[in-house]
Amino acid sequence: MKPLIAIALLAGIAAAASAQEPLDTTALPEIVVTATRYPIRADSLGVSVTVLRGDELRAQGIRSVGDALRQVPGAQVVQGGGFGAQTSLFLRGGESDYVKVLVDGVPVNQPGGAYDFANLTTDNVERIEIVRGPSSVLYGSDAIAGVVQVVTREGRGPPGGSAAAEGGTYGSFRWEAGASAGSEALGWSASASRRTTDGIYDFNSDYHNTVLSGRLRARADARTTLALSGRFADGTFHFPTDFTGDPIDHNQSNAERTTTLALDLTRRLGQAVDGQLLVGRHSARNDFVNPPDSASDPSGFSDSRTDVRRWTVETRALMRLPGGVRGLAGVSLDDERQESFARAAPDQPLAASDSTRDRTNWGFYLQAVAAPHPAVQLTVGGRLDQNERFGSFWTYRASALGFVTGLTRLRASVGTGFKEPGFFDNYATGFATGNPDLRPERSFSVEGGVTQEVPSLRASVSLTGFAQRFRDLIQFTFAPPTPGGPNFFNVAAANASGVEAGVTLRPIAGLEVSGAYTRLHTEVTDAGFDSGEDATFVNGRRLLRRPDDLLTLSARLSPVEQWRVGAVLTVVGGRDDLRFAQFPDPTVRVTLPSYATLDLSGGWTVLPPHGALPGLDLNARVENLFDESYEQAANYRSPGRTIVVGATAHVR
Repeated sequence: MKPLIAIALLAGIAAAASAQEPLDTTALPEIVVTATRYPIRADSLGVSVTVLRGDELRAQGIRSVGDALRQVPGAQVVQGGGFGAQTSLFLRGGESDYVKVLVDGVPVNQPGGAYDFANLTTDNVERIEIVRGPSSVLYGSDAIAGVVQVVTREGRGPPGGSAAAEGGTYGSFRWEAGASAGSEALGWSASASRRTTDGIYDFNSDYHNTVLSGRLRARADARTTLALSGRFADGTFHFPTDFTGDPIDHNQSNAERTTTLALDLTRRLGQAVDGQLLVGRHSARNDFVNPPDSASDPSGFSDSRTDVRRWTVETRALMRLPGGVRGLAGVSLDDERQESFARAAPDQPLAASDSTRDRTNWGFYLQAVAAPHPAVQLTVGGRLDQNERFGSFWTYRASALGFVTGLTRLRASVGTGFKEPGFFDNYATGFATGNPDLRPERSFSVEGGVTQEVPSLRASVSLTGFAQRFRDLIQFTFAPPTPGGPNFFNVAAANASGVEAGVTLRPIAGLEVSGAYTRLHTEVTDAGFDSGEDATFVNGRRLLRRPDDLLTLSARLSPVEQWRVGAVLTVVGGRDDLRFAQFPDPTVRVTLPSYATLDLSGGWTVLPPHGALPGLDLNARVENLFDESYEQAANYRSPGRTIVVGATAHVR
């Protein structure tokens, strides 16, 4: 019943705009860079791409990249508890470490693909580009199911800035300030924000996150452009729960501090060649701290830290070849390093708990785009990765785009992807022994789709089918085949297939309605070492936390320039998970029930900016309007109804 009420509210927003006149202009084509590594129109690609605009996300009150990705077809975002809890992305049924995450071209994944979206915000974000399907041919390891790239605002137009503050349920408070300016020769942007909340539990559930972001772009001459960007985030998440979800601890916390820097140099080397150099560095410090509950009871103390550092250097050349062929050639170097520290008592200093681990990856790739016929575009690429640990690995991708008419496009692609083992898989010591001979996890994927434009409604409708095979999945066993030997092996396998449908329409001025639906089927084809119904992998059963059905509907309406309202309905179908319990109670496989949430947002420009005088906007939003009680991950409840109000002062 609640989803039906939510759909009725969305329809009401659309009906409220019925008196508006149809637009007499058309939207400019979206330009993306992630799919091909150079700017290209999104409607001229043979692969599936979604672009989320940063200003539109912030207007809806969406401050987290993880929350923004919930609107993407094929994307299931799982947050294991309240604000700041571990947040994972499952794309097209792949594992949560099967997506390459980039900030201005710099990889921010942990070695081996894992990434926590909890502290990644939409601050100062120009756009978020999501490529679905295998992309290892351009991005190497981790890009099995797709790529997510966050692009920082360049800064264009006259000088402007804003300052905002908001507060609401759960003792939440957030402030943000930002500014930008720029011309073709020079542009810059900068922002800072701070968020705090008491969290959803009665004790030890507070969360805070501080984010700094900036970008500087300069055109040195008519052929050379240089860009420097940086993003810093410092988040701390206190959590009272144990692995069963019971609130038991008053002072344990996780903290993450990350810094991402990118230097991007582009130069036209001649009439037919453009060169580009990217130098990036990402560092992440993760702390887990659990002080003694009291001075008289020092048991349960824990303090550990992991430092990860990644250097990325990549050079590539874009070549305009005879016959209208566009060629791309690139070489990349990725240097990964991880250090772990721990202490056993509060009066001891942190000490290295294991030796430093590092490895180097080289990648060499080629790609060509050709149009043998005016109605057909073909893309083919290949890549060789040379990993210091597992050696060589080949990947490829080929795609085709066909224009049946000027309004109907057919797409098809086939490709492979891989993910390198994590450092723990390769190098673990102690209770587990790593396996230095592990192979990368790999995939084979095919997809096909159609996109139809409807000019009378300014609408676009797309339908895509896909199928993926995941092989050589790494598993842990307590009983290694060789006593004292490694505990990790490439033994498991699974399949994922489905259909994605998307629609966007702007039938009248000031109204946009969009929807995304995914029907997904996953199946374990080889459980490997696992056995029993309470295992992570069960032959013939679904992969964990992947729902069969996923639906998102959104509507945004600006009946006049001063007013803005919006709504987002999310419906997540049933999915399998493991519900852990204290011994001797067994872990059991459960089917989490489906749930639906409705978020509303609105804004009112009280005073528009005029000259040097700032303008003033008031805004409000309600998340989980119907106060739905649900779990995204078994044992961990999600936030209930959340009301937030705020104000923004801005100048142009």
